[in-house]
Amino acid sequence: MIADGRIRTYLERLGFGRPPPPRLAGLRRLHAAHLERVPFENLSIHLGEQIVLEPEALVAKIVDRRRGGFCYELNGAFATLLRALGFDVTLLAARVYGDDGIGPPFDHMCLRVELEEPWLADVGFGDNFRLPLRLNSRDNQVDDAGTFRIVAAGEPELDLLRDGEPQYRFDLTPRDLTDYEATCRYHQTSPESHFTRNTVCSLATPTGRLTVRGRTMIVTRDGHREEHTLTDHKLLDVYRRHFGIELERLPPIS
Repeated sequence: MIADGRIRTYLERLGFGRPPPPRLAGLRRLHAAHLERVPFENLSIHLGEQIVLEPEALVAKIVDRRRGGFCYELNGAFATLLRALGFDVTLLAARVYGDDGIGPPFDHMCLRVELEEPWLADVGFGDNFRLPLRLNSRDNQVDDAGTFRIVAAGEPELDLLRDGEPQYRFDLTPRDLTDYEATCRYHQTSPESHFTRNTVCSLATPTGRLTVRGRTMIVTRDGHREEHTLTDHKLLDVYRRHFGIELERLPPIS
């Protein structure tokens, strides 16, 4: 059980003065706020910081250390917050589509939130849907980030499509945090993991997205993209001012 004070601080980081009720409107507001205020980032991997898949540790990283994380951390912490607020949440496992095909089991974590109908939530995939998706719908669902659709991929699996392109494949089997530990270690240590190859830190913005990949800052506004190369000093400043991340040292950067 996460202490009430820590849940209040978590909500404050998301811009909430009081807890929203465990209804769809509250879920939508929390989901959008999380994407704009808690960065998707893999800096811990490159700084040699241990990633612990336990609810208290995941929430502490976001609340006490003012950090973000990658999918297991962000969706694990978000699930913990939602449950503390009275939402019915199930962890789901997914395999991400990439240039080399589809990833391994437990490659990604997403969430099922049960309300009057089930919803797919995901605050840990980087550039993804801004608001939860109807899990049982097989129709197009238009979002600020694109047009999304959930389609059958052979019983019991489902594919999430964005603008017609597959993003990840998942099923509805309930999972526990411990189920993701082996693949989480793989993504922290294997040279084959894209997370070990370069640093990334990214936030949704009201008009697009801000991403730092290595030394390159990528700003997308209303569909227009700009890139800037950052010095060490400027990089530390960008992490602090734009992402709220105070680093004493930079991770090794490719």
